[in-house]
Parts: sequence; C-alpha cells; structure tokens
Amino acid sequence: MSKEVKGNMGHKNNLINKKNIIRLATIIAVYIVIVILVDGNILNRQFKSLLVPIGINIILAVSLNLTTGFLGELSLGHAGFMAIGAYTGSIFTLHANLPGGLEFLLGILLGGIVAAIFGVIIGVPVLRLKGDYLAIVTLAFGEIIRSIVNFLGITGGAMGLSKIPRYSNYTWTYAIMIVTLLVIVNLVNSRHGRAIKAIRDNYIAAESIGIKVSRYKIMAFVIAAFFAGIAGVLYGHHLSIVKPGDFDYNKSIEILVIVVLGGMGSIKGSVISAIILTILPEMLRAADDFRMLLYAIVLIAMMLFNSSGIRTKLEESGKLPKLPLLAKSKAK
Repeated sequence: MSKEVKGNMGHKNNLINKKNIIRLATIIAVYIVIVILVDGNILNRQFKSLLVPIGINIILAVSLNLTTGFLGELSLGHAGFMAIGAYTGSIFTLHANLPGGLEFLLGILLGGIVAAIFGVIIGVPVLRLKGDYLAIVTLAFGEIIRSIVNFLGITGGAMGLSKIPRYSNYTWTYAIMIVTLLVIVNLVNSRHGRAIKAIRDNYIAAESIGIKVSRYKIMAFVIAAFFAGIAGVLYGHHLSIVKPGDFDYNKSIEILVIVVLGGMGSIKGSVISAIILTILPEMLRAADDFRMLLYAIVLIAMMLFNSSGIRTKLEESGKLPKLPLLAKSKAK
C-alpha cells in the first residue's frame, strides 16, 4: 500500500475519534433541547424570539474575533459587511421566485459572497494600515455603505426593504452558526491559523520567517466579511424589513463589545458573551426608562469582575467553574 493511500486512510481515521463524536453528540443534543423548549412551549414568546438574534450575534462575534482577536487588527466596519449581506440576500429572495428553501439558501450564499468580494476590495488597501488608522478607515467604510444604500432605489432608500420572506428560524440559524464555529475553529487551529496568530504576536518576526503577511491578513478579513454577510441575510429574513439605520456605527460597536467582553482570541468567550448580551436587554425591559442604564451598569460590573482577583480565587477554590478569560487576549 502506498504512503499516499496510508496517509489518506489515517486522515479519515482522525476524523472519526472520541473527541469529534462527543462534539457531534453535543451539537445534536443542544438542538434537541432547543426543539423541546420551543415546541413544548416551555419558553415564553419573548425568549423564543431571542433564539435567532442569539445565533446571529454569535456568528457576528466569532467572525469579528477572527479579525480583531486572532489577527490583532481593530475593525469597526463589520456592520457594513452585515448590511451588504442583508440587502443582497433580501433583494435576491424578493425577486427570485424560487422554492422557499432553495431561494433562502442561495440568498445566504450570495449575501456572503458579495460581502466577501467587498472584503477583498476594502481589505487590499486598508490592511496596509494599523491600529487607530485601520479602525477609522473601516468605520468610514461602514458609514459609506450605509449612506449608499440610503440613496439607492433598489435598496428602498431611507425606507429600506419590507415584506422580506421570514425564512430565518432557529433551525436555519443554528445550522449556520454551527458551520461558522466549525470553520473558524478549524481555521484557527490549522497552519493558516497559526500564521495569523504569529502575525498578531509579532508582525516583523512573522514576515522574517517567510509568512506572507498581506495574504493572511486579507484571508482573515475576507472570511470574517463572508460570515458577517451571512449574518446579515439571516437578520433581514428574521425581521422581514431592513433599513440603513440598522447598520450604523453603533451596530459595529455593539459587535465589538461582545468580542471584547468575551475575550480577544476566545471563541468560547464570544459565544457566551453573545448569549448574555442578547438576553440581558430583554431581561431588563421591565425597567422601562432605566433599562439601558442598568444594562451599562451590569456590563461594567461584568468587566470589573472579570479583571479582579475575586474571579481567580473563586475558580481556584472550585466555587466557580473555569470560564473563558473575558476581555483579555490569550496571546500575552
């Protein structure tokens, strides 16, 4: 038997191992729990409506973490890519006249691809910048996209698009969220992911050992843009309406807050943070006018708790399970 065949067999055997079986079982079990909670009317209407937004925020946070956490580049234009995906997918499904499932799937792919194309167009010149300059330029890009869709006739102008088919449900969102997590996690743990993290840790050292810095920067930026576009499609087909105001710089900051709270370079942290920060405003809705004030106070308290020694002592004593290190980079 040739070495190539043996290598291929070894690779297949590596896919079927205890760890992957446990992961698959966990994915299926979580979905079954969601179905029971929804179909069994255990969750009230308010929390049922949060299932899709939670999945969308997880996709947005994990994809931005690839750029901000693992690549180490501060991007504030994620809402722009989300807007591109939302409008592209919505325009397609409004005019395609195809069977529902196929139409939505093609809309998702199209929204992600168009956002990725814009990621290449923006990424090639912009990623030559660093730090504050990159943040300002990507923020400007998001505002430019919002201004363009605000005046185009095909996007509905300031009124936006309405009567978009409500294809997004917890099943579609959960499936796409799992695909996003698998792609990002496998990328981060691959040779390409190690190169991306090397660039974050030391740009000059990475370049000196032959890593093509520009190529890996653009790759991470484009992949993040692709999944932001997909999240945008899910968003549009969940609310059934998209408006330019939904994708302003506040949305980019909101996504960044989720990433920072979850921890730069922590996938698990982004998932936990997205769940908490999506549910928290709804839990505080009864507070009426004080809702956002309480939200800000809770957010500050969570950040302070994470950076204090109290958390470490609780974890060491066994009173608190070890969680992803929030708001702190792994690579220090």
